[in-house]
Amino acid sequence: MSARPGPASGALRWFDDRTGLAPVVRAGLRKVFPDHWSFLLGEIALFCFVILILTGIFLTFFYVPSAAPVSYEGPYAPMHGREVSAAYESVLRISFETKAGLLMRQIHHWTALLFVAVIVLHLSRVFFTGAFRRPRELNWLMGFTLLALAMALGFTGYSLPDDLLSGTGARIAYSAALSIPFVGPWLAFLGFGGEIPTEAFLARFYVLHIMLLPGLVIALIGAHIGLVVLQKHTQYKGGPAREDNVVGRAFWPGQAFLSTGLFFLTAAIAALLGGLFQINPIWLFGPFDAAIVSSPAQPDWYVGWRDGALRIFPPFEPTVLGSTIPAAFIPGIVIPGAVFTAVALWPFIEAALTGDREPHHLLDRIWEHPGRTATGVAILAFFSVLTLAGGNDVLAFSFGFELEFLTNAFRWLALLLPPVAWIVTWRLCRARLREGERRGPPAAGRAVRRRPDGGFEEVGE
Repeated sequence: MSARPGPASGALRWFDDRTGLAPVVRAGLRKVFPDHWSFLLGEIALFCFVILILTGIFLTFFYVPSAAPVSYEGPYAPMHGREVSAAYESVLRISFETKAGLLMRQIHHWTALLFVAVIVLHLSRVFFTGAFRRPRELNWLMGFTLLALAMALGFTGYSLPDDLLSGTGARIAYSAALSIPFVGPWLAFLGFGGEIPTEAFLARFYVLHIMLLPGLVIALIGAHIGLVVLQKHTQYKGGPAREDNVVGRAFWPGQAFLSTGLFFLTAAIAALLGGLFQINPIWLFGPFDAAIVSSPAQPDWYVGWRDGALRIFPPFEPTVLGSTIPAAFIPGIVIPGAVFTAVALWPFIEAALTGDREPHHLLDRIWEHPGRTATGVAILAFFSVLTLAGGNDVLAFSFGFELEFLTNAFRWLALLLPPVAWIVTWRLCRARLREGERRGPPAAGRAVRRRPDGGFEEVGE
């Protein structure tokens, strides 16, 4: 006697009869996912974005994107009766009067920091292992664009509370945009609605933060995942992995349960940070006042490098075609623009330098391509110096150094550390390659396998 199908089976059969999606779903459940931990960085970034969307929706119910002056009459006594913007007052009310408001604010802020950090780690893994090579150049460009959009999302959201710290950051960004020759004033006025401070600034950043930028991120994530599905994932050398196969774990049940657990772990860490570690206490900074600059004043880490570049670059203002180029243009626009463009186009630069235009599905070990690894380390060293330079006033105060001494030290480090890091890394990679060449494969007639460190070992007849 055969068992009758349950209601769930009947509903699924009814749905499949009308859509024909069963083969697609079956293929999706059998989709193979890489089983190396480093591939989970992309998933963590996706989970951070989901948490940002959920907490951001909560915050939009209470935030007021207006620079109109109001008198604060809330429970925070030191600010009582003071004239502030409606945006600043709404964030104070979220923090002190809305149930779970401060928790949501802090989870949102911490997750934004994690979101950008994980994207950087993910792109670093792709860069150092050569996962960007043909046929995945387009996916690299998408990933790099996602990093730029994530930084823009973070900056626009960071500016919305209209406190003294974020207002100072917005004014720095306005000055950098204004420094662009010929078109700078028009671009600055378009983005900020006039000369800072303006009433249009918050409303424009609010639209960018909750609509345009998230929409672009969602579209790029969808395209990015779609390309990964079409092209299959890359894989590390060793074991059964070859250029012409794909190994890993199936989506169901292994990857599905792993991803579910990883999502809740990511959410738990974000909640732990938001609940226990204070971040962005705007009531201590006070409302934005164009005549006041708080010191120390550092932005979030992912834009701190630009602040550092502006702090240590010499006051150089050349005149071109009768127009004086402001000092902020080179460190604020030219240098980051040149480095970011070079990194974005690296798949094509490397292919042109090496002549390697063959498709690759196996990943390099980091020492197998000394030039690429050395270049990546030099770029990371350069941005690390600039990020530290963005806190030169804090470092000077904390360690008792003269601010001028630290500024000059960071100038020399920005010039010398990247080439030194490049040479040292290149020599280390070359030494590792020579060591592997000296070992060589074992004598013929013996079964061999390659060890995880790149060497060979005999395993029997």
